[in-house]
Amino acid sequence: MTGSIRRRGVLSGASVAVAGMGAAGMGPARAQPIDPKRGGTLVMLGATTRHVNPAIQSGTPAGLPGTQIFASPLRFDDQWNPLPYLAETWVLAPDGLSLTLNLVKTAVFHDGAPVTSADVAFSIAVIQKNHPFKTMLEPVTGVDTPDPHTAIIRMARAHPAILLAMSPALCPILPKHVYGDGRDILTHPANTAPVGSGPYRLTEFKAGESIVLERFDRFFIPGRPYLDKIVMRIIADVPTALLAMERQEINYIPYVTTVRDAERLGKQAHIQVSEKGFEGIGALNWLAFNTAKKPLDDKRVRQGLAYLADRTRMLRVLQGGKVPVALTPIHPGSPLYTTDVNRYEYDLKKAEALLDEAGYRKGADGTRFKITIDTIPGAVETSTGVAEFLRGQFKRAGVELELRTAPDFPTWAQRVAGQEFDLATDAVFNWGDPVIGVHRTYLSRNIRKGVIWSNTQSYANAKVDALLDTAAAEPDPVKRRGEYAEFQKIVVDDVPILFLHPFPYTQAAHAGLKGLPTTIWGPMAPWDDLYWEAAARR
Repeated sequence: MTGSIRRRGVLSGASVAVAGMGAAGMGPARAQPIDPKRGGTLVMLGATTRHVNPAIQSGTPAGLPGTQIFASPLRFDDQWNPLPYLAETWVLAPDGLSLTLNLVKTAVFHDGAPVTSADVAFSIAVIQKNHPFKTMLEPVTGVDTPDPHTAIIRMARAHPAILLAMSPALCPILPKHVYGDGRDILTHPANTAPVGSGPYRLTEFKAGESIVLERFDRFFIPGRPYLDKIVMRIIADVPTALLAMERQEINYIPYVTTVRDAERLGKQAHIQVSEKGFEGIGALNWLAFNTAKKPLDDKRVRQGLAYLADRTRMLRVLQGGKVPVALTPIHPGSPLYTTDVNRYEYDLKKAEALLDEAGYRKGADGTRFKITIDTIPGAVETSTGVAEFLRGQFKRAGVELELRTAPDFPTWAQRVAGQEFDLATDAVFNWGDPVIGVHRTYLSRNIRKGVIWSNTQSYANAKVDALLDTAAAEPDPVKRRGEYAEFQKIVVDDVPILFLHPFPYTQAAHAGLKGLPTTIWGPMAPWDDLYWEAAARR
């Protein structure tokens, strides 16, 4: 069977065969010619990152520049359909045990070397070994390379997420001749001076200051990209970034994280805002518990703290009541989401009873214990404000909550990855299919100290492991939904994480900037069709 995969098909685990033929002008078979829209510079908000290699790290700081520098086998449209990219055609076997990628023959890396199947095989091996999303390519047993332009990904079992795993931010194709020189990939100097095959090449990397990308003139889609240059300015302070946008010092903020900030920017005549483009990532804001540390190793303590967190009131205060409470580890926009879980409505008496039962009664000074919460720098409504709110809520039951800030995002990430925290606010993506973005947080075999966005909570439940392993390969969509429903109920009861709310992400851009990335991956997609209209060209 050939055809396209829609959202339900991607998430259901149905095994299908797909052939891409340059759909919608996005692949080389129907590329757009050079046109008058070409030229100009985009100055945008970037984020602090130690490197720009998404093969070994997830998240937007590395992913935003990384998806412009490195091309991937596939890309997706706004209807969850896979489109050609480095792979001009592809076929997923009816039994789901192999995915054949037929590569564009004209693709070259930024140093002029051709992109071959050997690079695909090398990159997938690197991602399997080093990326925090262990389940994303876990069934892959190897990659056959019968010729330079054919890569056959072999799998031990059907893998419903394999096509989504070929996306730009998840499967960057690295040049084997650069990264395969025997040096440690995690510290390789090319991570900050990369050679990719994407629409833009990196020309400047100043950690904590700026990242500069310039058009790659030999990009394999003729006429693309349109922009001459992209300058990513690192502005850690959100109010300063918003002011810079209003003053037109920057022209694009890919992730506006609060309703109030989006409304503020939307009132400016020269700014356009869009909520489209975040369907694939499924972003959740949550409170993580380090289950390996006392007193948080006791489920009753975690449940007690969950009952203390009045999330409805918190969101009314911090988000104007325009964002719903998140109930489970699966994003509400997913067909696999269930509401049949414990909602942890605010209940001071129940919270105190659970804390008493766990042996943490109030002392003479009214205090039960003290714990620390780590917050993401610059994120007021979604992190620091959450912590401040929870501090007052917890204090009612005698729990002292101390806020610990970080000077920058990498410092926060290092603390969480190193499991050197009690509580931590975090923004985590579902990445389209639970196999990619959800399993990594709850599988006990993915407790990997030092790796951010793995199972940093040290959560372990054998039944959850079994359910996730079964659901990962389940071909029946009804059974798969049932397995994930049971998984959600167990995790919500165990409370390794208290889910706060879906992120109300919005893109904000100058009104003259056209071709905004509004596919399912939004800003984490290639920007080869982003351009300035003539009147606003920078």
